[in-house]
Amino acid sequence: VQLQASGGGSVEAGGSLRLDCAPSGRISGVRVMGWYRQAAGEQREFVASVTAGRHKRYADSVAGRFTISSDNNKKTVSLQMNNLNHDDTAVYYCKFTSAWGDDWGQGTKVTVSS
Repeated sequence: VQLQASGGGSVEAGGSLRLDCAPSGRISGVRVMGWYRQAAGEQREFVASVTAGRHKRYADSVAGRFTISSDNNKKTVSLQMNNLNHDDTAVYYCKFTSAWGDDWGQGTKVTVSS
């Protein structure tokens, strides 16, 4: 099963984007759904996650601006990003964690121009 991330693009500072991630097929046992990002020349970093459809965590850098949501029936996860700034420019990856390990999406690029 592959995870397909979509919704990236280019936006001006202060703007908003919504990222979505869905599996290409049936997937079960997902415990945690999350988003990570990797800026050019930087390591991949945690952005947000939701555990068991309820418990949400955010990186300090995005708290208050980004909102993660999930649909446990459809096994999809979304990331609403508001008030974007240049530091949010990166390739964003979704990740599903289950008892069998981690599955990563292919990444979707977000570019914020100032």
